Amino acid sequence: MGVYIGIAIIVLLVLWLIIIYNRLVMLKNRVRNNWSQVDVVLKNRFDLIPNLVETVAGYAAHEKETLSRVTEMRTKYASAGSIQEKAEANGEIAGLLGRLMVVAESYPDLKANENFLYLKQQLTAIEDKIRFARQFYNDTVEALNTAIMSFPNNLVAGMFGFREEPFFHIDEAEKSVPRIKF
Repeated sequence: MGVYIGIAIIVLLVLWLIIIYNRLVMLKNRVRNNWSQVDVVLKNRFDLIPNLVETVAGYAAHEKETLSRVTEMRTKYASAGSIQEKAEANGEIAGLLGRLMVVAESYPDLKANENFLYLKQQLTAIEDKIRFARQFYNDTVEALNTAIMSFPNNLVAGMFGFREEPFFHIDEAEKSVPRIKF
């Protein structure tokens, strides 16, 4: 009888281990999927930027530094390897886009330009999608990190090398981006 109890305990422990491991794998994959959603929306923003820059450049030829910096940041984001590097590049580009809108504010003809208005509308829609995707990613990261840090999950997580994922933080520069009304 004692052998059967021992076998039952071992089976329960193995099942417990499998359940926790599978839950951690599921959460890890959700984090990866949600980051790819953030990445897709940010790529959409960066694909829109050259059109916006070209439209503004036609009106503000002497603003080459801001315009070239926006293009440079777009390239930096595309070559970033980690989530942290992409988040930093995103913060920089958000600040530069704010400056680009300030430059655009100085040109009344540009503000009335149909292309510019359309591009600005598209950028606003993409920014809303970025906020939503970033929040969804952070919610998923929170679920994974909580599972990894909670007992007894932390024992299984440690055995199989699960690590906490970074949150997608907004840096101070991005928080202070000026709002422009056209």
